[in-house]
Amino acid sequence: MVNDTPTMSEEDRRERPRAAAKHASALGGANLNPFGDLHTLQHLSARLARSLRGVFEPLLRHEVRLWAEPLVVQRFTDYRAERPEGLTGWVPLAMTPGSGQALMVVDGKFALELLDLFFGGTGAAPHDMPTEFSPAAEAMLVRLGSIVAAPMTSAWEPLAKVAFAPGRVEANPSMIAGMDGDDPMVVTRFGVAKAHGKPVFIDIVYPVQALKPYTPSLTGKVLGAAPDPAWQNGLAKAVMQVTFPVRSVLAEPVISLAKLMELKEGDVIPIAVAADVPVMVASGRLGTGTVGTSNGRAAIKLNLLSLNVEELA
Repeated sequence: MVNDTPTMSEEDRRERPRAAAKHASALGGANLNPFGDLHTLQHLSARLARSLRGVFEPLLRHEVRLWAEPLVVQRFTDYRAERPEGLTGWVPLAMTPGSGQALMVVDGKFALELLDLFFGGTGAAPHDMPTEFSPAAEAMLVRLGSIVAAPMTSAWEPLAKVAFAPGRVEANPSMIAGMDGDDPMVVTRFGVAKAHGKPVFIDIVYPVQALKPYTPSLTGKVLGAAPDPAWQNGLAKAVMQVTFPVRSVLAEPVISLAKLMELKEGDVIPIAVAADVPVMVASGRLGTGTVGTSNGRAAIKLNLLSLNVEELA
């Protein structure tokens, strides 16, 4: 796997094995995947997985493990046949600019668990699953699509300016406009699990046709994770030369507008210097110190540091 998440056990994997993303064209057949090894899209999924933790932990009220599975390319008919039977939420995600759309596919039981949590419950789904979603459940899926769309847009930003927006939820994939059974799809799968619990999987499915406008970005070479040491050392030295203004506020006397208007040269404004005065770096407070002298010059001895200098850098 491209992403650096912990290795998942076999129980975390999908029940059926997945084919590799790179396909060799059969004699006389069409190549489903025109994008090569799809390393770039796999890296994108890894970035998205890290962002999705911030989506599902508040919804589930629990710390979660979240990872991206290896990609697979298959026809929409085969993908639908592979999915388990039962209620499933199919949420179209319109891709703009353009007229393409992706799909967020959510297991119905998981959607109803999220709905119960949203209304203050324990996250329990009905024992006897319904055959269709209630209006509240559909609204929950649209809400989930809206929340997921933001990190998707951010994950795509290094490749292309693509925005995602959820559409009408369908329980029957044949009702989704613009999706044909023979259309090839790039299936990205994300595992979500509480602690050591059994995971659930959420799929984001991209039609190959919708990805074709971004072919140059998707087929570009992915840079290695390890930067050139000389470049990294040079960058570190350059960063360490960045300068910041350091100042201290010894006193802030307050006078009325009437007295301010009466001031003239030679007047004295009394001030009281506190035992500890604030020391500022740029627009942040570095800490506090005591006013004194050092080598015959006025100086401030730092008594307390309250700013993380590494974060400032």
